[in-house]
Amino acid sequence: MLLWPGRLAPLRRALRALRIWRAVLTLLVLLWWDGQNWSYRGGYSSEKRQSRQLQRARWLTQELIRLGSAFIKLGQLLSARPDVLPAGWVAELAALQDSVPAFSFDRVQSMLEEELAERCAEVVDLDPDPLGAASLAQVHRASLRSGRQVVLKVQRPGLDQLFRLDLEVMQQVAVVLQRHPSWGRGRDWPAMARECRRVLLRELDFRVEAQYAARFRQQFLDDDRIRIPSVIWELSTRRVLCLDYLPGIKITEREALLAAEIDPSAVAEIGAASYLQQLVRYGFFHADPHPGNLAVASDGALIYYDFGMMGLLSDGLRRRLGAMVRAAAARDAAALVEEMQAAGVITTGIDVGPVRRLVRVMLQEALTPPFSSSVIDKLSGDLYDLVYGQPFRLPVELIFVMRALSTFEGVGRALDPAFSLVAIAKPYLLPLMTSSGSGSSDLFNELGRQVGALSSRAAALPRRLDESLERLEQGDLQLQVRLGESDRQFRRMTLAQQSIGQSVLLGCLALATAIIAASARPIWFILPALAMIPVGLGWIRMQVRLRRDTRIDNLSESR
Repeated sequence: MLLWPGRLAPLRRALRALRIWRAVLTLLVLLWWDGQNWSYRGGYSSEKRQSRQLQRARWLTQELIRLGSAFIKLGQLLSARPDVLPAGWVAELAALQDSVPAFSFDRVQSMLEEELAERCAEVVDLDPDPLGAASLAQVHRASLRSGRQVVLKVQRPGLDQLFRLDLEVMQQVAVVLQRHPSWGRGRDWPAMARECRRVLLRELDFRVEAQYAARFRQQFLDDDRIRIPSVIWELSTRRVLCLDYLPGIKITEREALLAAEIDPSAVAEIGAASYLQQLVRYGFFHADPHPGNLAVASDGALIYYDFGMMGLLSDGLRRRLGAMVRAAAARDAAALVEEMQAAGVITTGIDVGPVRRLVRVMLQEALTPPFSSSVIDKLSGDLYDLVYGQPFRLPVELIFVMRALSTFEGVGRALDPAFSLVAIAKPYLLPLMTSSGSGSSDLFNELGRQVGALSSRAAALPRRLDESLERLEQGDLQLQVRLGESDRQFRRMTLAQQSIGQSVLLGCLALATAIIAASARPIWFILPALAMIPVGLGWIRMQVRLRRDTRIDNLSESR
């Protein structure tokens, strides 16, 4: 996109904002329509609703692509929020690939001259045909005067201006969504918009990606099975990134790998092992390992491309993950829920009984041998179903981890039908389960700590029993019973009764409107018609609350 002339800039900004708001309002109207049972031909059913939701998710994906770079990236970020979007929408957005038409070679040359200045003379034999084009940039192969083969990632011209305008409109949309009584409940849309702004503006600075690539390469310097291109720092700027050219066979092209005498099963194992190393040993991982960013060298080594999206697991989160893995391995749903609350995954101050029951069902289904070949994919699907509309707040890093593991699982099965990620993961789970990953001594230390805690509780048991008996004699002991399930059922019954009452009232008002409209003074029909508006809105809110309260029961019954 060319820089906008000064006089046309306000008009084009207004048209761009209008285009974005039109898409947002269209989506909101479609969601409202889908929420009305009478809008389904032949009557409402869960299958019809799921089919329509899939259509809406596909429509949103295509609309984001039409809106351009910032919204393609927004879709990729939203795909990491299963607590905000249903699982079907998350899956559709996760498959969003930012492949867009390439911009002209003249503009590539202009950008290189502007960014590199006299250093541009070092670049020779620049290929006018791009190796690939995406929403932020496109990649061209070139040679340096020294004979070094490189690739140049060149940012689209005028992208910074467009991004800032789109992000400004996104912030306005977030404010409107937050004010809605239903959509804003339990969510902080403005905070999510600010986080998107921070992440997207950072992706526009290729110097950050250069630092990511260098750090990622440092992790695998001693592993000749993994290749990461080197950064040519003197030819890298904010809008141009220069890397070594590492050609390879796309990882999903199994026939080409066999023709090159490369064992596909070995490639699958290398990929899974390398990713587990990133998670357990380094805590710094590639957050977008789709097949387009993975290739295989002629000697069977795995090549990683594109380092714009990287994830970082903090030491605290890694320790919590270790505790969660221990609890999951023991199928201790109570301990797992407790660790999830401590990690901030589950909102505090809620009745964890229903959550614990769902976690127990999930552990029983997903982690019961014999493991299916798609255990990670199934586990991530269960997580997405579990967190939507519930008091869960999964860290974005954890979502990227699950997605990347699912990607490697799918790639591994395509390369080798007997591929098992669980079998490969066993040697890497022990360091994670020992929290710090320094060795098996940590596991014994953890066992010692738990034994010490148990001993302390046992020693204090007589004293606590004596205090309880004393309070019982004095009449100070109170018994508190929590009936979370009963309370929820009672609330649903109350809402249902209120909904029936409002339905009757709506019917009476509609009948009064019709009678008055047919009378001698039809103008007065406006009074009951106006009264129907707040009653109707209250009835709609009641249906939304009823549907939200029954979702957790439906999820449990479906399992």
